[in-house]
Amino acid sequence: MTQHMSPPMGSADKVPSASEPPAWRGVFAHTDVRTLSLLGVLAALIVIGGITKPDEFLDTRNLQLVLTQASVIGVVTVGMTFVITSGGIDLSVGAIVALASVWATTLATQEYGFAGILFTAVLVGVGCGLVNGLLVAYGAMVPFIATLAMLASARGLALQITDGSTQIVTVPSVLDLGERDAYILGVPPLVMVFAVVTIIGWLVLNRTTFGRRTVAVGGNAEAARLAGIDVRRQRLYLYLLSGLCCGIAAFLLIILSGSGQNTNGNLYELDAIAAAIIGGTLLSGGRGTITGSVLGVLIFTTITNIFALNNLQSDVQQIAKGAIIVAAVLVQRRTASTT
Repeated sequence: MTQHMSPPMGSADKVPSASEPPAWRGVFAHTDVRTLSLLGVLAALIVIGGITKPDEFLDTRNLQLVLTQASVIGVVTVGMTFVITSGGIDLSVGAIVALASVWATTLATQEYGFAGILFTAVLVGVGCGLVNGLLVAYGAMVPFIATLAMLASARGLALQITDGSTQIVTVPSVLDLGERDAYILGVPPLVMVFAVVTIIGWLVLNRTTFGRRTVAVGGNAEAARLAGIDVRRQRLYLYLLSGLCCGIAAFLLIILSGSGQNTNGNLYELDAIAAAIIGGTLLSGGRGTITGSVLGVLIFTTITNIFALNNLQSDVQQIAKGAIIVAAVLVQRRTASTT
């Protein structure tokens, strides 16, 4: 009687069944299509810049400039992403950057050197974030109204401090960070700070309880409350985080410009919101992506650089940005309706 022996384990390669999908499909199934799309847009912009102004756009100094400019608004956008993910909004980020930058560059503050400027910028940012958080979380104010009031107040106070003049930084240790001698392997210190903030933001949003609570509050605040999350305290922390990012961005802007002005951070709130939106963060809350927001910042900064190199007017640039925002929102709505 013939016995049919099955081959020993490991003696032959596994043959996939007809119903089992190929392995490569699993890879693409777990790939963020939106991130790939943003990378495609960024790559297309780089090609356009290389074609229109090859010698200038692809120059190492220009690429360093793009990344440096992206670093300031990028840090603000990281904080904004958290706030929008929770279902809130912060219209005051640009004004907070302005107030923190001028407060940190007064003659009295500069007497304390590098540490005094950094500490003051961060403290002012966190203080403004605290006020926003208290008004929204415990004052039951609509985030739009609370942060709009902060926008007006911070801009007014910044103008009062400077009296409309530019405050020049005279602290060498601060100014030196903006020089090419401070670059490490060709990377400006501001870009390194931006990278660190981005990595920390990504880890906090995707790998911590704080991040999960943020998403839960944005998805359904009442359900989050019933699940034991202190919604008010969580919102307070989020506006504190946004203020902290504004303080850091203000310090980076001081290094970049070597001064403090009441006009600093102009329209930063719109750029940060736009970058977060095209990156995939839902305005209604419940979903946020740090990676997408950073790519959004790089896209807008690259567009600005290309327009500047080609001597195109700023109004055309704003129209292009507006078209991108509208397209991103339409894609969000289409995606939401199909899920």
